[in-house]
Amino acid sequence: MCLCLGPVKSGKTFLMKRLQGDEIDNATHTVSTNGINLFTIKNTTGEFDMIIKEIGGSMAPIWKHYFKKTRKLIYVIDTSNLCQISAAGVLLYSLLVDPTLQNTKIALILNKMDLSYRQMRNEALLMLHYSRMQKEATQELTIFETSGMTGQGIEELRNWLFDPITLKAAINANK
Repeated sequence: MCLCLGPVKSGKTFLMKRLQGDEIDNATHTVSTNGINLFTIKNTTGEFDMIIKEIGGSMAPIWKHYFKKTRKLIYVIDTSNLCQISAAGVLLYSLLVDPTLQNTKIALILNKMDLSYRQMRNEALLMLHYSRMQKEATQELTIFETSGMTGQGIEELRNWLFDPITLKAAINANK
């Protein structure tokens, strides 16, 4: 199973809609998720799909009840909101120390890069203490710079979701 988590208004729903292949334009908008959204994401060939549970940021206190059987986790941070980055880091650290997620692969999504200035990536990683996080975390962390609006980083994230190990497991499950 794959979860999509992150603080309120980090852009999780918009990102998942883009990843799912929904039509996105300047008039597209979303509302904060108060609960769970399910998204069906297909690999690049359309041969395999995966259900991603996006859990609203306001539900952070109960996220842990959804961790069982989670193999991959997408953690979304709004890089255009400096105030949110530190709070997002605290939430992320709480995920990294949870024993249920010790073997989970984590995609750290630096989202809304189209609204950020170029140096924001480095500043966000500094604010998250990323170099320390890499040393202390048992999980495999992968960083993606994305934008739900422009589609930046979407295909890289899709490739991460459907890596060879995941595809092999899907093939074996269908036998």
